[in-house]
Amino acid sequence: MSTQFESMGNLPELNGIDIDKGVETVKAIKEAPDLATFKFRSENEWLSGFHNRTVIKPFYGAGKDYAGGDRYSLESDAPLVLLGTDQAADPVEYILHALTACMTSTLAFHCAFKSIGISKMTSSLEGDIDLHGFLALKDVKKGFTEIRATFDIETEASEETLSELLKLSPVFEMVSAGVPIKVTFNLTKPMLS
Repeated sequence: MSTQFESMGNLPELNGIDIDKGVETVKAIKEAPDLATFKFRSENEWLSGFHNRTVIKPFYGAGKDYAGGDRYSLESDAPLVLLGTDQAADPVEYILHALTACMTSTLAFHCAFKSIGISKMTSSLEGDIDLHGFLALKDVKKGFTEIRATFDIETEASEETLSELLKLSPVFEMVSAGVPIKVTFNLTKPMLS
């Protein structure tokens, strides 16, 4: 797989990807494997009910902490029918967004390094959830039971090539295979008035 990242001659950019910088990045990681370790960070504050706000914090990567202020702010809520106030996307909708964004970026990136152009790419996702699990009414899966993704792509790539490249998407792997989550609670007692 690493051979696809060798110099690609006079092709400076493809699919919006800077080929030269990509080749430099891969070369640097081959020479210093620790540069591949990244830590992404966020902080969340509950506002009320299902409404909460997450702030995306500076991250660690390529051997250093990237300083600076908060990077982005995202809010989430639930639809009215699910007792939310519908002020923002539901967290499960953010999963669909993260999945389709990562799969799209993965295809653009890896196709570029295989000299495969993409003229246009759109996708739609739909996921099924059974609320019996969340509401503790039945012992069923609490998250998505299935996600269906449809991509419309103008490209010379084969469906087989695209399917193989999708397996390189970090979010695709996290959603399809799961990831261990370690939770710590720092509890304080409410102040009495």
